[in-house]
Amino acid sequence: MENSQHILVTGGAGFIGSHVCDVLIEAGYRVRVMDALLPPTHDGMLPSWTNDNIEFIRGDVRNKEDWKKVLAGIDSVIHLAAYMDYHLDFSTYVDVNLRSLALLFECIEEEKLPIKKIIAASSQSVYGEGKFECKKHGLQYLPPRSEAQMKKGDWEQHCPVCGSGVEPLPELEDDELRPLIPYAISKSASETLLMALGKQYGIPGVVLRYSIVLGPRQSFRHYYSGALRSFAANVLNKEPIQMNEDAMQLRDFVHVEDAARAHLLVLEDEGANFQVFNVGRGQGTRVLELAELVAKEAGIPFEPKINSRYRVGGTRHALMNIDKLRSLGWEPRLGLEDMVYDYLRWVIQFEG
Repeated sequence: MENSQHILVTGGAGFIGSHVCDVLIEAGYRVRVMDALLPPTHDGMLPSWTNDNIEFIRGDVRNKEDWKKVLAGIDSVIHLAAYMDYHLDFSTYVDVNLRSLALLFECIEEEKLPIKKIIAASSQSVYGEGKFECKKHGLQYLPPRSEAQMKKGDWEQHCPVCGSGVEPLPELEDDELRPLIPYAISKSASETLLMALGKQYGIPGVVLRYSIVLGPRQSFRHYYSGALRSFAANVLNKEPIQMNEDAMQLRDFVHVEDAARAHLLVLEDEGANFQVFNVGRGQGTRVLELAELVAKEAGIPFEPKINSRYRVGGTRHALMNIDKLRSLGWEPRLGLEDMVYDYLRWVIQFEG
């Protein structure tokens, strides 16, 4: 059933964005996509899986004239275009992830555009190392583990008062934000900007903080695609699966189709206006478990190579509480097995 609303999706040719477009079109919305199709995610061409029913306009969210070109006739914006990874061009994170949002609001106000809602993608990384609980000394927000600690193979966090082990706790939307890397800092700042300008100019904003989203169309060429991409490369090259630290890190993985549905929900629910929501599965999975499942789905023996490598500043555990999004009626439908199966089949089909 056709919907009269016209939605702009920036980054709509990407991994999450293309799935969001599919969900919107299935729900009857008209969808316009702005994407620069830049590497490493893209090769300058629209991916073959792009929905035939989108209207595509090539554009860069860092360019104000491109914004003006794509905003005409738009009712709401889902802003997913982002710059990520661990590159040293720190200013690019600010340009793409923060300045782009400022340009969006400038265009809306200058052109007096009747935008009804802006949904912006954020990340679990804004929580930084996250929060922990010591049985003796309670709740604690801890700094990243030191290089000296990790050199000794001491991977877990410890209470700074008594030195005992601490329990990682799922992150809540109103927890302290302690972003550690330029990407996370730019995302945290963009959240603040969205809410401040949205309230000032009467445009409801919604922030979705993704955990680790997995599934088909996740770029095999992009290093930031993470552990599943790396493990898939190992098994397809018939290599042992290589894991950092001791492979006991906890992560919250969510299927991209479930994450995409969250965008439709907060678009249509006025109760989501000016709110922040975690988008995850609400379950912790050991990296070792993910690797074992990849080997199983690939039909090869599980012969892991735990190499004790580490990244200074990397978080030990990352868990999410998703009760707030659940209160709107959303529920993750797909499990880890679906994520791995769907991704491996897609890689084999499209990446060969």
